[in-house]
Amino acid sequence: MVAPGPPAFVRLAAHPLRWDLLTVLARGDHRVRELVSLLGQPQNLVSYHLRLLREAGLVTATRSGFDGRDSYYHLDLDRCADAFAAAGARLHPVLRPAPSATAPGRRRISVLFVCSGNTARSPMAEALLRHRAGDLVEVASAGTRPGSQLHPEAGRVLRSDFGLDLSGHRPRHVDAVAGQRFDRVITVCDRAREACPEFPERAHWSIPVPSDARFHDTAAEIDTRVRHLLPVLAADLT
Repeated sequence: MVAPGPPAFVRLAAHPLRWDLLTVLARGDHRVRELVSLLGQPQNLVSYHLRLLREAGLVTATRSGFDGRDSYYHLDLDRCADAFAAAGARLHPVLRPAPSATAPGRRRISVLFVCSGNTARSPMAEALLRHRAGDLVEVASAGTRPGSQLHPEAGRVLRSDFGLDLSGHRPRHVDAVAGQRFDRVITVCDRAREACPEFPERAHWSIPVPSDARFHDTAAEIDTRVRHLLPVLAADLT
């Protein structure tokens, strides 16, 4: 018996504008007006298709930590991966994706994470990428308005959840690394995105300011994004 039509994900992603939205959001988080500019489509049309992607659970929205009247849209790559896998398996079991491997490279990719204080989100991202990527990357972090010391909850959570030691981290200003070349610069808070100097290959992860009770969730979200970044960095080496 033939299955009744393509899976819902295939029907959803097959629309040209929705596919373009997925493609742009796969590279980083954006506000609606930025998506309108990037895609050259009317705002009402972009908002309509974003709503459909949100209802399907593929895209989420978070209030900007810089301007609470605005929102950043984020692509849930885990949900997309599950949907792709399920769609392929519907066609034939052989199309289930094989586990990906980190591609060997001749050089190391350099990555800079930036947040406001360089006391929590950016040092957590730095430590997690170094932990996940090993020799694949040279990674650093900095802040647009650095604090005096690492947030104690950032150190405690990374130690308890991932076995990582951040005791040697000292916050620094992004100006301290302005003369260095980075293959990728990723801002991990909305305020830093607005204040960060222009770097080539800059992307944004809209990660809210963590309260003491939410540091475990923040660390888990950053780790998920870091794991999704790894195949992108591996592809840069091929």
